[in-house]
Amino acid sequence: SRNVHKRTKTMAGAPMAGGGVVVEVREKKGTLRAAIPTMPFPVAVICLFLNTFIPGLGTFVSAFTVLCGARSELISERGVCCVFWLNVAAALIQILTAVIMVGWIMSIFWGMDMVILAKQSKPPQLQT
Repeated sequence: SRNVHKRTKTMAGAPMAGGGVVVEVREKKGTLRAAIPTMPFPVAVICLFLNTFIPGLGTFVSAFTVLCGARSELISERGVCCVFWLNVAAALIQILTAVIMVGWIMSIFWGMDMVILAKQSKPPQLQT
């Protein structure tokens, strides 16, 4: 569920036509979408590939990356175990609704979100 009212290109603090000032525009994600882990880029691409051809499989694999240290927006408030099970639930929803194409489409979008998150994250720096 996206709660973005206006998608106009305005600078933060710039006055708008309605007289208000845009401070920040942020997309509000649902619980399942916020649970998508930020994985290394190659792993995210593999999950997208899996989700494209076997709906839910890439999402199921991504759940285990949470147990291996992948971060998620929800981990700080819900904990690793809860985020793991939320990803397993998302995978099951994708698998069960793939028959009516909804799950397949959801699965592909989930995989695309994984790749986008992986691209946006900075790789961990090696300590020397």
